[in-house]
Amino acid sequence: MRSLVSALLLGAMMMLTGTAIAQQFERVGDVEIHYSAVATSFLPEAVARDHQIQRNPALALLNVSVLEEREDGTTRSVPARVDGRVGGVGEHADDSPLSFRTLRIGDTPSQVAVFRIDDGAPMRFDLEVYHDRNAEPAHVQFIQRFYIDR
Repeated sequence: MRSLVSALLLGAMMMLTGTAIAQQFERVGDVEIHYSAVATSFLPEAVARDHQIQRNPALALLNVSVLEEREDGTTRSVPARVDGRVGGVGEHADDSPLSFRTLRIGDTPSQVAVFRIDDGAPMRFDLEVYHDRNAEPAHVQFIQRFYIDR
């Protein structure tokens, strides 16, 4: 019952934040790598508490999940390891490693990492997603800007 409530709350959080979250994905072969980042202050208190995520206006959460397309056209979630870094944009920008952990809601695994927001500045994410142990990791890069809600 608790995981069902968490799943519903996480889904509601994704819908409520609307433009605050941009669900994005990249297709690599027969998998889709979905990623989204949102300030942790947007998370409902119960979801943050249940998943031990600190709600703070200066912190954001990156969520990465992998869906594999089956022969019949349906998809299923698959576990994946993610390594990554976050930093500013430009030649003198410092990068920081992201520390991912597995968050599982029901049968759906995803990798999440919390990081500090650089208020108003574009932030670059460089990810390596290990979705198949027999293949090279998929490289995902994106830039997103965050604002600290004061």
